Amino acid sequence: MTDRPNLLFIMADQLRADFLGCAGADFIDTPNIDRLAARGVRYSRAYSSSPICVPARASLLTGLNAIKNGVTSNGQWLRPDLAACGIRTWPQLLDECGYHTAAIGKMHFYPWDIGMGFRYRSIAEDKRWPYIRDDYYRFLREHGYRKLHGNEHEGYFEHKGAIVNQLSWEYQVDRFVGQETCRFIRTYGDEAPFAMMVGFPGPHCPYDPAPEFLEKYDPEDMPDAVPVVPGDTPKLRAGNISGNKAAWNGADYTEFTEAHKKKIRAHYAALVTQIDGEVGQILDTLEEKELLDNTIILFSSDHGDYLGDHDLIGKGSFYESSTRVPLLVSLPSAEEATVCDDLVELGDITSTLLHLGGCQPPDYVDSIPLPQLGIDSPRQRQRVVGMTSSGWMNFDGRWKLHKYATGETLLFDLEEDPDEQRNLIDDPAHLQKYLELDADLSREIMRSISVSHVDKGLDAGNVLWSNENFGKQNWQRTYPNSI
Repeated sequence: MTDRPNLLFIMADQLRADFLGCAGADFIDTPNIDRLAARGVRYSRAYSSSPICVPARASLLTGLNAIKNGVTSNGQWLRPDLAACGIRTWPQLLDECGYHTAAIGKMHFYPWDIGMGFRYRSIAEDKRWPYIRDDYYRFLREHGYRKLHGNEHEGYFEHKGAIVNQLSWEYQVDRFVGQETCRFIRTYGDEAPFAMMVGFPGPHCPYDPAPEFLEKYDPEDMPDAVPVVPGDTPKLRAGNISGNKAAWNGADYTEFTEAHKKKIRAHYAALVTQIDGEVGQILDTLEEKELLDNTIILFSSDHGDYLGDHDLIGKGSFYESSTRVPLLVSLPSAEEATVCDDLVELGDITSTLLHLGGCQPPDYVDSIPLPQLGIDSPRQRQRVVGMTSSGWMNFDGRWKLHKYATGETLLFDLEEDPDEQRNLIDDPAHLQKYLELDADLSREIMRSISVSHVDKGLDAGNVLWSNENFGKQNWQRTYPNSI
């Protein structure tokens, strides 16, 4: 056992906050994830500020918000000269502090096989990328199988992506990720302190569990979807429909009945239970190797899933079911469960990992250490500012302002209206609150845009006027400038 703790960050893909037993969901069975919550802190108000797969992961890697790091959509990625800009990822920083850094499962990097600071990788990318020849691809080939698109399954279009996977559980991707994690722990776990990120591709759509897990859930037992409010965001819904019609998905949600939503939710619950079983095996392997008492485990997700809320599917907006995420920190020293109601952000995991590993976070990061972990920090999160290519959000813990590129604007009081059913944007009684949130949002967006262009800077101290060399021909500026 080493003096420093092992750091294990488990991230499910597209897991909403209210589909865990420890969060009060009595319709789903998640004993192993609940076991993490029983020995540590559960953050009841954790939000992904950029609730899309790639932007959320880019912000986690860098500790910078989406505008500052330049990744606001799934079609973008971090610049390849980050080091020249003075930016290092959290695995790079922990590697320099002596950690064996490892990434297992889905990371969603571009190119998919780059390291981004992780020395060890076992790769199993998104279920929507059947042509990536990653480690999971090779595993399937060795056993006579191949990756399958969801539309190759019976009932895919009819049931809006809710299907039964043709592969037996032993060959499914979340099982592969769990077993690869256990193999790493058995092989390398006691060599040096490890800092490992485990990315489960589920419960992201297609909603394709194995039959033995699906049989545990009846659609009628699933919670109802949050109703759509006619007139609130018709353009957002139209974009959601057209976006999902694209070849990566292909399903048409123009007709989206309550029966469809219930079925999808049952399949989704089964996917979560599959991941929960793998979390249990990871915990058992840590215990078997006598590493559990020296391993801090963080569990979260990049964003949620509407699952029919507001008549939407997937993610991308700042509605609660898209932007609120589960966040647990399991501590070896903890003897009971603690619930923290402070407002926190997914990106705060970055600074937390660095502090827990004894590595000082860079001054430039937006990330703040999570509270109630014994980490001294002069900063406390007062708001979550959301940023994607299609919208912005300002949320102070009670009042939430959404603004979208469609021109649609929403204002909700979550204390009185947790399901976001009463848009107060045109209510004169709440004009002052809207103006406060909007001004605060504008200031943060402006600051972030300024930082995002720091690479082009050449006269930060306003000193070029007195620089003799600048006045001569063929003067060359430094590029990129460091943050």
